[in-house]
Amino acid sequence: MMQLLADRIRKDGVVKQGNVLKVDSFLNHQMDIELINEIGKEFKRLFADCNITKIVTIEASGIGIACIAAQYFQVPVVFAKKSQSVNIDGEVYSTQIESYTHKKTYEVIISKKFISSDDHVLIIDDFLANGCALIGLIELVTCAGATVEGIGIVVEKGFQSGGEVIRSMGMRLESLAIVDGMNAETGEIFFRE
Repeated sequence: MMQLLADRIRKDGVVKQGNVLKVDSFLNHQMDIELINEIGKEFKRLFADCNITKIVTIEASGIGIACIAAQYFQVPVVFAKKSQSVNIDGEVYSTQIESYTHKKTYEVIISKKFISSDDHVLIIDDFLANGCALIGLIELVTCAGATVEGIGIVVEKGFQSGGEVIRSMGMRLESLAIVDGMNAETGEIFFRE
């Protein structure tokens, strides 16, 4: 567990009904760049043994974290877009992802020109709950013939099934903080050590 992150979640995280943990004051709306810089360093330390050539994430909350981490790996970031737009030309890899937070399904795409079978990918995202986003990103990467070297998650909800699902797929998953429980009445957050 990354103690600096856990301390910040305890201090500024807000627990809401329905197992919602709001960290928007420092992670995924307003961003504390000093903290995210430390998160980037930690991902580099954890995956230093991997020959990463690209970092892949999904818009929008993972982009800032992935970009800062990418500086330590000295590789580009490719983010899956949640909609086709006129400025995406050529062929794309696409899949359907159900968002736990937004309660809707998105078609997410990555242009085929930005990921290939030569790539060794680190997938980075801010949260892991039920695993749907990660499964979709894994699918996009493997459709390109690229190798998923690992997955870096800032906050994993250990009481939801996503981590177990991803690990059962044989994926290397490193979560910087695993929340094992939350109490909306008291605001308490319990971490896995």
